[in-house]
Amino acid sequence: MNKQFETGLMWFRRDLRVQDNAALCLALQACRQLHCVFVFDQDILAALPRADRRVEFIRESVHELDAALRQLSGRTGAGLIVRLGHAPKEIVALATTLQVQAVFAARDYEPQAIARDARVRDALTNAGMALHTCKDQVVFEGRELLTKTGTPYGVFTPYKNTWLATVSSQHLRCHEAAPLAAALAPRPPGLQQAVPALAEIGFEPTNLRTLKIPTGASGAATLFEDFFERMDDYHETRDFPAIKGPSYLGVHLRFGTVSIRQLAATALQRQIQGSRGAAVWLGELIWRDFYFQILANFPHVAQGAYKREYDAIQWEQGPHADALFQAWCEGRTGYPLVDAAMAQINQTGYMHNRLRMVVGSFLVKDLGIDWRWGEQYFAQHLNDFDLSANNGGWQWVSSSGCDAQPYFRIFNPVSQSEKFDAEGKFIRRYLPQLAQLPNKVLHAPWTGKPLELQMAGVTLGQNYPRPIVAHDAARALTLQRYAVVKKSLQTP
Repeated sequence: MNKQFETGLMWFRRDLRVQDNAALCLALQACRQLHCVFVFDQDILAALPRADRRVEFIRESVHELDAALRQLSGRTGAGLIVRLGHAPKEIVALATTLQVQAVFAARDYEPQAIARDARVRDALTNAGMALHTCKDQVVFEGRELLTKTGTPYGVFTPYKNTWLATVSSQHLRCHEAAPLAAALAPRPPGLQQAVPALAEIGFEPTNLRTLKIPTGASGAATLFEDFFERMDDYHETRDFPAIKGPSYLGVHLRFGTVSIRQLAATALQRQIQGSRGAAVWLGELIWRDFYFQILANFPHVAQGAYKREYDAIQWEQGPHADALFQAWCEGRTGYPLVDAAMAQINQTGYMHNRLRMVVGSFLVKDLGIDWRWGEQYFAQHLNDFDLSANNGGWQWVSSSGCDAQPYFRIFNPVSQSEKFDAEGKFIRRYLPQLAQLPNKVLHAPWTGKPLELQMAGVTLGQNYPRPIVAHDAARALTLQRYAVVKKSLQTP
């Protein structure tokens, strides 16, 4: 095979696996010898708390990736070069040291990543080297799927229909690195250091292992094997937080320890065979692509509303708003399902998808708090935080996003609790102080009779708060707040 470059550098970012890695295969095909690098980017790390599950997840996954590359190569001294520093500077310096002609990476679609890659591209070009990127973390990107008028989609269902009509085996094919592995080069002397320990990166251990969150490509494979056995029931189980319904692969999709093509191909095959659960789960994977293309084609969503008229809404401000927001963050709203969900994210870095909608709606439409406050809180705490999906979800609950729920549709936190955690198993797990309440009172403790509360050991205002807002009154205020949007929509 005629190789385009003598020496290349594969830069791993959000694709921490060797199996079905499009950028790795592209690099191996193009280079006679290929070095591999991962950079713990201080531009990103500096903004994080010193104990962050995501950093620990990445570190463990990078350690496994290093071992996988060594095994794939079969050469002594092969493996991953790991750097700690500012990514643009480190990549250009390493590319210069290794005398490569090209650097390869999977495309990243977030604004900061795009700006970073532009700096790297310019610096490499000035040094006589090239940056080659390719699609890996989505099935369809950017403007690959357009409406009949040639514009990006802003409504999900027609996007989904086009996605399903367009996708082919070529889009979902597996990129096999093993036949090309001979190009993996041994690390030069001085660049053979082991993957640094968490402390060497400047971070502390979290409860990641206690939570038994599996890391790396092997962890993703284990989760997917388990979910495969449950996939056919997904449509019936996915909305109930006390049931093992989801795949729990979000963090693995976020850091690329699993291939989106593998997941989509499996779900599509099961759908063809008649699995309703697989069809619904595939729809969730398509939502992921949809939000990626929204961010790419409408970058203003990273700062404001997709529907710009929603930026005119006057949210609560000042000390009272700060106090309401703090109560929401700490799970002290007095609404058990909301508080249990916030306890889940605070303790584990995970929140069930149904609950993300419930707590989001409560923050925005019961408390009148700007959706961007919640978006930022999730960004700080979710293990699987992804800008596009997080932004899309928060704009959905605030009704300001593409294809969002209507502004007048406001989740009732009590009825949501009664419907999706009827027996209170989830609430009791995260709010043990309410564990002895009977089901009929558990979802709204303030409705309990004094004797019922006393028998359960619950004292409102002491070991569990009273509601910080009355839902019906809050709903009326929300409809007033959103009247500015209704008015703008009616204006010719």
